[in-house]
Amino acid sequence: MSDDSDGPAWPPNMMKLFTETGEQAVEKQQELMKQMLGAGMSGGMDMNQLGAMSQTATFKTRVQSGGRISIPDAERETLDIEEGDIVQAVVVPVKRNRDDD
Repeated sequence: MSDDSDGPAWPPNMMKLFTETGEQAVEKQQELMKQMLGAGMSGGMDMNQLGAMSQTATFKTRVQSGGRISIPDAERETLDIEEGDIVQAVVVPVKRNRDDD
């Protein structure tokens, strides 16, 4: 029995599609990073930009009643965030647990 019959048949252009999709994702990530760091990328990253990037956290949390979200303990401790501090949040929906009937 040959290896060709062991698994599902892939369309001939599937690998090309995977490659193109991966390249597009990398390009979008690079564009986003440039936007986040501002137009001054051509001169290199200065210490202020590097410091700002080290003071970020990425985590998932559940939206609670009244639209409230919580910052996990570990992130609050790492970033030295205390009650009353002002922080900036970027919200990206990950999963919705509701019926859209």
